[in-house]
Amino acid sequence: MIEFTLWDILRNLLLATRWTILLSLVSFVGGGAVGLGLLFLRISKRKSFKVLAKYYIELFQGTPLLMQLFIAFFGLGLFGIDVPAWLAAGLTLTLWSAAFLAEIWRGCVESIARSQWEASASLGMGRLQQMRYVILPQALRVAIPPTVGFSVQIIKGTALTSIIGFVELSKAGTVVTNATFQPFTVYGLVALIYFALCWPLSKSSQILERKLNVAHRNH
Repeated sequence: MIEFTLWDILRNLLLATRWTILLSLVSFVGGGAVGLGLLFLRISKRKSFKVLAKYYIELFQGTPLLMQLFIAFFGLGLFGIDVPAWLAAGLTLTLWSAAFLAEIWRGCVESIARSQWEASASLGMGRLQQMRYVILPQALRVAIPPTVGFSVQIIKGTALTSIIGFVELSKAGTVVTNATFQPFTVYGLVALIYFALCWPLSKSSQILERKLNVAHRNH
C-alpha cells in the first residue's frame, strides 16, 4: 500500500487550487464585462432593453447554479454539442456572476442622488457622458465593497463545477481522499485553502466599507 505524506496530499491540492483561482478570475472578469453591459441595459430609457436585462438577471438569480452547470455541460450534449468541462464551467460561472454583479452595480448607480443627473444634464451632457464623468465615478466608490465581497461567492461557487468533472480544489479533494483514505486530513486542508483564498477578500471588503462610511460621515 502506498503511503502518502502530508506534503504529498497538500501538493496535489495546491496544484488543483491553481485551477480554482484561474476559474474564479475568468468568471469575475468575464462576469464583470457582461454585468456592465447588463447595467447599461437596466438603466436604459428604452423599455425593451430594461425588460431584456431584467429577465436575464431573474433567470440566473432565480435558478440554482448547479442546474445551470448541468444544462451547459449535459444539456448541450443532447444536441450533439460536445462542451469541455472547463468551457462549461467558465461560461456558466461568467453568466451567473454577471447577473449578480449587474444588480449590485445597479443599486450603487441608483443610490446616487437624482440631483447629480439633473445637474449634469443642465451642463448639456448626454446620457453616456453623465454616466462616464459624473455617475460612475461616484457609484464606483460605493460598489467596491459589495463587489469584492461577491468575489468570495465566486470562489466558493467554483466547488460546484466538480459535479461536471472539472478538477478544481474540491474535486481534487475527493480524488485524493479516494487514494489516501484520509478524509479528515484532506478535507481539513481543503477547508483551510478555501479560507486562505476567501478570508483576505472578506476582510478587505469590510475594511473598504468602514472607510467609505467614515469618509461619507466626514463629508
